[in-house]
Amino acid sequence: MRTPRLSLTQTLVVPLIALVLLVAAVAGALRLRAVERGYRETMVVGADQLSRGLVAANWHLMLADDRQAAYDTMQTVARQQGISRIRIFNKEGRVMFSTALEAGRLVDKKAEACVLCHASAQPLVRVETKSRARVFTEPGGQRRLAIITPIYNEPSCSTAACHAHPDRQRVLGVLDVALDLDPVDRRVSSARWQIVASTLLEVLAISAFLAVFVGLLVTRPIHRLIEANAALGRMDLEHPLQIDSSRELHELGRSFNSMSARLGQAMAEVNLAAQELEAKVAERTEQLRRAHQRLLQADRLASLGQLAASVAHEINNPLSGVLNYSALMRRILGEEGIPADRLAEFRTYLERVEEQTARAGRIVSDLLAFSRRSKPQRLPVDLNVVVRTTVSVVAHKLRLMAVECELRLDEALPPVCGDASQLQQVALNLLMNAAEATRGRGHGRICVATRCCQGPEGAALEVTDDGEGIPPEVQGRIFDPFFTTKEEGKGLGLGLAVVYGIVESHGGTIDLVSRVGEGTTFTVRLPLGAEPLPGRRPGRPGGA
Repeated sequence: MRTPRLSLTQTLVVPLIALVLLVAAVAGALRLRAVERGYRETMVVGADQLSRGLVAANWHLMLADDRQAAYDTMQTVARQQGISRIRIFNKEGRVMFSTALEAGRLVDKKAEACVLCHASAQPLVRVETKSRARVFTEPGGQRRLAIITPIYNEPSCSTAACHAHPDRQRVLGVLDVALDLDPVDRRVSSARWQIVASTLLEVLAISAFLAVFVGLLVTRPIHRLIEANAALGRMDLEHPLQIDSSRELHELGRSFNSMSARLGQAMAEVNLAAQELEAKVAERTEQLRRAHQRLLQADRLASLGQLAASVAHEINNPLSGVLNYSALMRRILGEEGIPADRLAEFRTYLERVEEQTARAGRIVSDLLAFSRRSKPQRLPVDLNVVVRTTVSVVAHKLRLMAVECELRLDEALPPVCGDASQLQQVALNLLMNAAEATRGRGHGRICVATRCCQGPEGAALEVTDDGEGIPPEVQGRIFDPFFTTKEEGKGLGLGLAVVYGIVESHGGTIDLVSRVGEGTTFTVRLPLGAEPLPGRRPGRPGGA
C-alpha cells in the first residue's frame, strides 16, 4: 500500500489556504475595481462640473457675442493642472475652438468625441452624464478622460440680436473637456499594491492561524493516538490516552482506553490459560515419556525375542541336518569301517554336513557383522579394484548359478574415501542378492557399473539384475533388519541391513529402483576421497 506524501496538517490546511487565497483574491479584485470605479466616477463628476461651469461662465459672453473673451477664459482654465484640452464643436462637427490649435478642422462624426450622440440616425439631444464621459489613449500613450457637454439653444439665445440660429435648433454645439488620468492611474496603482499587500498579509495570518489551530486541535491528538497505538502493538498497556481537544476525539480516546483495558484483561486470561496449558502439556509429556520408555523396553524385549526366535530357527535347521546326516553316517560306518559299496553315499552325507555347518557359520557371521559394526577407515579406495576383486571371488559360484556378470567400470573414476574391506562386503552382498533374484529364471544376467556423479557424493556403484523385481509394498522395508523376502530357512534378513549401515557410516546413500517382472537396480553413492599420500596406494579389499 502506497504511503501518502502529505501529512494530515498539510491535507487539511493546504485546501483551506487555497480557499482563503481564492476568496482574498476575489475580494481584492472587487475592492480594486470599486476603487477604480470610485476614482473614475469622482473624476467624471468633477469633469462634468467643470464643463457646466465653463458653459455657465461663457453664457453671458456668448450672449454678448464676445467670443474672444470666452476663448480667453477657456485658455486660462486649460492651463490648470490636470486639464489636457478644451474644444468646442458646432452641430456639423467642426472644431470652433480648441486649446490644442486644431480650430476649423472638421471631425468625423464616427470619432470618439461624436459617436456617443451620433451612433444612431437621429442624434441624441439629452445624454446622461455617464454616457457623455469616455476614456481613451492618445497616440503618445497618455490616458485621458473626456466629457462632452451639449450647448443648448435656449430662448434667451434665439431672441438675441446676434443670434444666427433658428429657435427650432435644440443643440448649438458641444463642449469637450479632456482631463489627464495620470494622477488617477498613480492612485489606482498605489491602491492596487496596498490591496495586494493587505491580501497577502491576511492570507498569511489566516494560514498561520489555521496551521496552529489544526496542529493543536487535530494533528497533535492524532499523533498521541498513533503513539498509543504503537505502544499497544508493543503490548504496553500501562499508559492511558487522554485527549480533550474536541468531544469527538475525546470519545475516540475513551474508546481506545476501553479497548486497551479489555485487551489487557484478555491478555491476562490468555497468559493464565497458557500457563495452565503448559502445565498440562508438561504433565502429558512426562506421561508420554514414561509410556515411550515402557514401549521402548517392550519393543526391545519383542525384538530380542524375535531375534532369538529367528536365530534359533535359522541355526536349528542346519544343526538338524547335521544330526540327521551324522546319524546316517553312523549307520553306514561299521566296525570294519565304511563299506566300499557305500563310500560314495557316505561322502555325500559328509558334504551335506559341511554345507549345513557352513550355513550355520554364515548365520553367525551375519549376526556378528550386524552387531559389531566397526567404524570404517578413512583411506582413498579404488572402487573399480573393489568391484573386480569381489566379482573374481564369486565368479565360480555365479557360473554354478548360471548367472552372467557384466562389468561397466569408469576407468576415470577418482578414489573414494572409505574402508576397502567394508566396501567389498557391500559389493558382495549386492552381487549375491542379485544372483539369487535371477535364480528362478534358469539363466540370469547381472550388470555392475561404476560412474562419476555430480554433487558431494561423487562416485556411484550400480548393481542391476533382470530378476523378478521387488513389489512396491515391500520396497520401504527392504533395508530393515530381519526382514527378508526369501523362503523360510533361506536367509536371516541381515544382508541389506548391513549394507545400509556400511554405506551410511561412509557418508553415502543407497537407493533402489525395481519393477516387478523386469528387475532391480541398487545404486550406492559415496563421497570422493583425498588424493593418495606419497608412497601409499589406494586401499584394497582386505586392507591390502
